[in-house]
Amino acid sequence: MDNTKTRQPSKRRLIQLYSALLYNAHLRGFVEGKIYQGGAKYACVPGLNCYSCPGAVGACPLGALQNALAASGHRGGWYVMGILLLFGTVLGRTICGWLCPMGLVQELLHRIPTFKIKKSRVTWLLSYLKYVLLAVFVIAVPLWYGLSHHLPLPAFCKYICPAGTLEGAVVLLSHPANSGLYGMLGMLFTSKFVILVVIGLACVFCYRSFCRFLCPLGAIYGLFNRFCLLGVSVDTDKCSGCGSCVRHCRMDVRRVGDRECIHCAKCMEVCAEKAISLRAGKVTLKTPEGTVGEAERKRREKAGRIAWGIALALLCLALLWFNFLDPAL
Repeated sequence: MDNTKTRQPSKRRLIQLYSALLYNAHLRGFVEGKIYQGGAKYACVPGLNCYSCPGAVGACPLGALQNALAASGHRGGWYVMGILLLFGTVLGRTICGWLCPMGLVQELLHRIPTFKIKKSRVTWLLSYLKYVLLAVFVIAVPLWYGLSHHLPLPAFCKYICPAGTLEGAVVLLSHPANSGLYGMLGMLFTSKFVILVVIGLACVFCYRSFCRFLCPLGAIYGLFNRFCLLGVSVDTDKCSGCGSCVRHCRMDVRRVGDRECIHCAKCMEVCAEKAISLRAGKVTLKTPEGTVGEAERKRREKAGRIAWGIALALLCLALLWFNFLDPAL
């Protein structure tokens, strides 16, 4: 008898896959090689997902922020500022750990069997690089160019963003209907494609390299980590200060919940004191095994099934709408 156990995907992995599909619910865009242009494109999704992806049904908050700053000379980008404030205060970098398609891609690349670069003081220092990119390419350049030339220049999207290259350019160019676009490619696409390849290779050897060192959206959400509503929480009465959570975390954290924490909750598995949980305000969403009674466990399982049922119904509705019913089609 074969006693080999089939490894099941974790709930976090399923939520990552669900989010990627929901963000890109316009599946016919992949079939037709066309970008969705409906009214939903005015709304921002929480994670980094390129506007130009054929399946994208919403806007990327990072691209929307750059365009809003470029237009600040004649109108305020209050919607973008407000949506980033909302995402940040409610979720913080939980978005990076659970709801970002680029985070999922990086983690899958890191599963390729090779030697791995462990975190160190060097990687911790490199984690500040994303704040430099945020200040220069997301804020300063679009703002300056918009005020001086009265034209939008989303500098990070145009010159660096690997999500735009992968989800937008590569996916669109791979469709036969867009073969005529090859003649328009130049050094800009070549340089961005090289950046994409380098970042992809880096993610194979170093866990979430783009997320840790280069992503300005993660830098923004990291500013909210101290007070965001949903995230990992440490029970100080139980915590012995052993530091096992920090040592085992593959992000460049100095403590649970700091600016680099993506609230993936993997630290719960290594905490001997069972002092870490995933919470949404006062509501406990996930705790270490064996810390709740049988009745509470069954109650949470029931609530989880209901939540998944609602989520799947929402996904089915989104797929139906964006592929068949939307008047924009």
